[in-house]
Amino acid sequence: MKQETPEILNKKNCVMVYAMDVLGGKWRLPIMWKLYQNKTMRYNELKRSLTGITNIMLTRSLRELEESGLVIRKEYDQIPPKVEYSLTKDSEELGPALEIIFKWGRERMTNDPSEDQ
Repeated sequence: MKQETPEILNKKNCVMVYAMDVLGGKWRLPIMWKLYQNKTMRYNELKRSLTGITNIMLTRSLRELEESGLVIRKEYDQIPPKVEYSLTKDSEELGPALEIIFKWGRERMTNDPSEDQ
């Protein structure tokens, strides 16, 4: 009997692993959700809307999303400095998926039996 070698999944051969490598992390999807809802937000607006995120994590997550081509950082040449963040066309395509994830999470949160204890 021939023994099959299990396939090793990584971001080079598995679409889901690749997608989660880009989208994964605690704060990336919540940031994208806020930008999807509001279209454009400034740094402090994002910070206030994401309870529990630190400045370091917000800055790091925004930078990673920008490097992945999912977030646009627009800097205005003015005093005081003004920077706005928005989704790219690529990440706007994730809108319907973000809505489904949001609805799924809301249903589970409101019906979570472990929260009754």
